[in-house]
Amino acid sequence: MKNKFFLLILLISLFFSGNLFAQSSLKKQVDSLFVIASSGELKYRDLVKPTIEELANLGKDIVPILVDKLDTKSARERLTIVNIFKKIGSDAVPYLITSLKNPNGLIVQRVCWALGDIKDSSAVDALIAVSSHSRWQVRDQAVGALGDIADNKADDIILMSFDDTIGQVRKAAAVSSGKMHILESVSPLIHQLGDEFYGARMSAAEALLKLDSSYVSESLGDSLNSENSFVRSLGCSILGKIATDQAIDILYQTFLNSSGDLKLYTALALIEADSSNLCGYQHMITTSDFDRLSFLKIQSAIQTAKIKNEFQN
Repeated sequence: MKNKFFLLILLISLFFSGNLFAQSSLKKQVDSLFVIASSGELKYRDLVKPTIEELANLGKDIVPILVDKLDTKSARERLTIVNIFKKIGSDAVPYLITSLKNPNGLIVQRVCWALGDIKDSSAVDALIAVSSHSRWQVRDQAVGALGDIADNKADDIILMSFDDTIGQVRKAAAVSSGKMHILESVSPLIHQLGDEFYGARMSAAEALLKLDSSYVSESLGDSLNSENSFVRSLGCSILGKIATDQAIDILYQTFLNSSGDLKLYTALALIEADSSNLCGYQHMITTSDFDRLSFLKIQSAIQTAKIKNEFQN
């Protein structure tokens, strides 16, 4: 009986020691290949891509080893790791989801980035869970990753992120709402046109151009008299880029009934919307009463429209 017991203990010990040896061997292999895969040295230049492929072909077993490297200070190493995860694909996702509970926030934010690149919808719930993380960089990457995956299950958390105290997170919310075509985001996007953070403002403007043009135009028309000059300026600019009959009519009516900077913003937008001057807006604008600086901006816009029109024709 004792012999059988000792034999069982020996077999278990051999099993675990074999596993430990295999894991140690794999780690050494990964570490050795990773030096080449992430190298910027000329002598490895032709080996980088094949080595990345070789690492990716090792599959999900190397994911824990690479996750431990994600707190690296090297941008090249970070990009290499995420690239390998992307090539491994969905097989990498289960362990990456587990890694979102890592106490190291730096690793968590970079895992979010990797999950966004892989674009596997099975990660959505886990990303939603960390989108309220105390570290703003994690919230930023989580919201961005949800936009990359583009599963509308995440619509509500994207909309909530417009109220984040950090501009970079608000920017991520704008970008993701555009990618996901969240119509309910039109109102917060227009509000964000007046954001104090330049990146958030411009991302909101770009996102609005990806949504239903009729609804966006109507909503912007109601916002052109905003007290925030950024909202007035960017609102007119977006309508000029939309350039539908509806958008142009809103700009025209606003031009006729406004003064000051709003009149200038609508003038510039009308010139862009009708770059070939088919409707004759340029004569109306240039014969209106503007100060010298505004008139110079209008002349510059007309010249730009002329060049654009010639290029298109």
